Amino acid sequence: MIRTRQDIGRAQRIVVKIGSSLLADAEHTTVAGAVAENGGVQMQRVQRFANEMAALHARGLQVVLVSSGAVALGCVHLGWIGRDLSVHEKQAAAAIGQPALMHAWKQAFAAQGIGVAQMLLTADDLRHRRRYLNASNTSETLFAAGVIPIVNENDTVVVQEIKFGDNDNLGALVSLLVDADLLIIMTDVDGLYDANPFVSADARRIGTVASITPKIMAMAGDAGSTFGTGGMSSKLRAAQIAIRSGVATAIIGGDSEGSLAALLAGEDTGTLFACGADRQTRRQHWIAEVLHSAGQLVIDDGAARALCAKGASLLPVGVCAVGGAFDKGECVEILCGGQVIARGLCNYSAAEMRQLIGVSSDDIEKVLGYRDFSSIVHRDNLVLLGDAKEGEG
Repeated sequence: MIRTRQDIGRAQRIVVKIGSSLLADAEHTTVAGAVAENGGVQMQRVQRFANEMAALHARGLQVVLVSSGAVALGCVHLGWIGRDLSVHEKQAAAAIGQPALMHAWKQAFAAQGIGVAQMLLTADDLRHRRRYLNASNTSETLFAAGVIPIVNENDTVVVQEIKFGDNDNLGALVSLLVDADLLIIMTDVDGLYDANPFVSADARRIGTVASITPKIMAMAGDAGSTFGTGGMSSKLRAAQIAIRSGVATAIIGGDSEGSLAALLAGEDTGTLFACGADRQTRRQHWIAEVLHSAGQLVIDDGAARALCAKGASLLPVGVCAVGGAFDKGECVEILCGGQVIARGLCNYSAAEMRQLIGVSSDDIEKVLGYRDFSSIVHRDNLVLLGDAKEGEG
């Protein structure tokens, strides 16, 4: 795992996420329906990014590109720059912009003799175990074929309920999906600063972050670009997701040439968020980061100690309260003292769980009339989070 800049040189598989602000060009098209020669894409910059990734590819690194820009390019074509869009307008803009985006990347990589493939995902794809594994297996096949996968959210059909949130989050989840060593988020700011560098002349770039604390999160402002939706706070949240599963994350600037190569050479550029925990299995990070939580189980201190210190399964006797309406097999959050300490797949429905609060495992059949499982959440289907994970023994 990558814990220092010197470790970066050992990375074999990387995910590069490039933001809309680095790709879309608002200056060439302002009239609805007008199509600029470059399709609204900053082609010189796209070609530079492709050249830099091709150099990594030539060294034997496996690269996945998570590319924002489809909605932004569609807005350029339609003259919708700067306006608030409805869901359907965003879907329409994505339908127009996605072909332009892929055409630009295909051209840029073809100039380096590299083929590309498009992978369009929704969060719903990753919440279904079989589809999650299918996407993972597809990426492995593309790596073996020497092709660079280009991933984007399927914005033409996505609605809020199945949306990743933003492409920073998508980049983090893709890095887990493909078992990457490093997630690189390229943006229009060259890393995390302790103050807004566009306002404060004394702002200082943070070179390496060992742990994302509330103080670190407070350094992220709300500012975004014309096209970008995330801002620095979303990049920090993405880094949290990635590093919890053993994928180091770096935020670097994309405005200057060579920043990607400099980072991979271990130079002091951007901000590196180091790994501080062992890598989770694919099933673990699927439960921890991808699945939608359908409800909550509140447990007592004794049950929490059994989960965190002894690696035990959750038994009904330790459950104090049940929230939500979930079916058997759905993901639930496990809380103690008001904090979410774990997530897992529940063996019983919410209605059944309300009957099993505080019940001994030996009495499950007496209460329900049957007993499929003696545990509420089996250890194999449970993932500890945050401080609870650090206390696992």
